[in-house]
Amino acid sequence: MDPRIPRLRRKLAAIPFQPLRSHSFGEEQHQFRLGPKLAETRVTGFEAGHGIALPDAYRQFLTHIGGSGASPFYGLLPLERCSLLVMNSRGEPGTPRGFEGAGPGDHESDLFLHVIEMGCTDVCVIAVTGPLTGRVLTGNSDGFWGPNVSSAIDFLDWYERWLNHMSAGRDNRALELTSPRLRAHPDRYRMAPKI
Repeated sequence: MDPRIPRLRRKLAAIPFQPLRSHSFGEEQHQFRLGPKLAETRVTGFEAGHGIALPDAYRQFLTHIGGSGASPFYGLLPLERCSLLVMNSRGEPGTPRGFEGAGPGDHESDLFLHVIEMGCTDVCVIAVTGPLTGRVLTGNSDGFWGPNVSSAIDFLDWYERWLNHMSAGRDNRALELTSPRLRAHPDRYRMAPKI
């Protein structure tokens, strides 16, 4: 088991009780609760059914922390609701790229697994093949805004960054966190730094 797992469990358990923490967009949906951990057989069955191997950090989260629930945005999707996506082919230079469902012949392309519900056509994905394997990206399926690759090295690092920023009462536009200071300000959305 990854040594970060017990630390993440402790941090997540403490978050709802911290009075000066940031507000996490969508927290009313998951209420900082996790679904049950997934059995190894369920995860390997999902991998076999989709012809992929889940990145280790994400797999460890599912089997040692929880299979759905508390995460940035509206929450971690149950594994059976996760879908494989590919990034749209390049359009005009300088235009953002969206995501679309992976088809049978797309296993030669870089594949992304839609793992977190963001709402509307926005997606939070983990790269499962290609040079970004294991990294978390946010983007828009329709290409209204281009994909943003997190600087976090893997899913556990990305998840801990969310917990740390929220605990510290920080703003983080990429994770949709609003600090207590900005929640009270009338121009709060204009003031939040883009990270």
